[in-house]
Amino acid sequence: MENDFQKGEIVIYTSEDGSVSLDTKLENDTIWLTQKQMAELFGVKTPAISKHLKNIFSEGELKEEVVISILETTTKHGAMKDKTQIKSTQFYNLDAIISVGYRVNSSRATQFRIWATNTLREFITKGYAINEKMLKSKQEQIQILQSTLNLLTRSIENQIETVDDAQNVAKILDNFAKGLNLLDNFDHKTLDSKGFTEKEAIIIPEQEYLEIIDKMKSDFASDVFGNPKDGSFASSINQIYQTFDGKDCYPTLEEKAATLLYLITKNHSFSDGNKRIAASCFLYFLDKNNMLYKNGLPIIDASALFALTLLIAESKPEEMDIMKQIVISVLNK
Repeated sequence: MENDFQKGEIVIYTSEDGSVSLDTKLENDTIWLTQKQMAELFGVKTPAISKHLKNIFSEGELKEEVVISILETTTKHGAMKDKTQIKSTQFYNLDAIISVGYRVNSSRATQFRIWATNTLREFITKGYAINEKMLKSKQEQIQILQSTLNLLTRSIENQIETVDDAQNVAKILDNFAKGLNLLDNFDHKTLDSKGFTEKEAIIIPEQEYLEIIDKMKSDFASDVFGNPKDGSFASSINQIYQTFDGKDCYPTLEEKAATLLYLITKNHSFSDGNKRIAASCFLYFLDKNNMLYKNGLPIIDASALFALTLLIAESKPEEMDIMKQIVISVLNK
């Protein structure tokens, strides 16, 4: 007995004693047999099958129009069997076959009932396992979506002060919906956890970043902008180059860039301007590694960078992986 339950495949049923070998058609997720095939299967005459079916329908056990299908079959004819003709034949689905099988009193019918029961049990068990896996995956995607929306809500409540700011955040969500399919078809796709660009990163020393920050100070009136509070800034920019057992902890440039943006934003290394500094260092890293432009255009625009930095700033520590995945996904796309 072979059970290959793909649509349109042939399912071969062989009786326990080997006296009956029957090809059955699988269509629309069920098995189909003619009355003649059922008679052969159960070891009785065709009129007996017809009688049982008539009783099944008259008693309301099954609806005739539901379990019957007219299928076209090709048969050979002529003296030399060299011609073919298409014939419309009435087929009965598994529900009807099992119902007849439980009414026929024969050893073959008993064997088939055992086979059918075990086969259905296999369907149910496999189906449950597959559905359970799909459900778990869908729940994970829903959680990612919910976390992102929660972050947006916190950002709007805590930091967005102008219409322009709100429009910028709305734009990044629109990018997610269209480009990342985060809001559409999210149960089929996931955020990217890996980048595409696997090459050695240019190591940028702390002093080089500090010079960039110094140039930014003239653009802001705050006297405390860019003033270091501790040594955490050096830790943030050096961590992306870390290795373990001779391998990069962040093997792609996209992963390094996402981690850099996250760490500088969250570590609050400066008295003021942490988000602006994080975004600037992020862009500088991409530019130094020839990643900032593609086909003459920046791979991330100002509104997207604004929204990403804001989302990271408002995120919780347990949301770190999601935040980095969002940044990587934007860079990948």
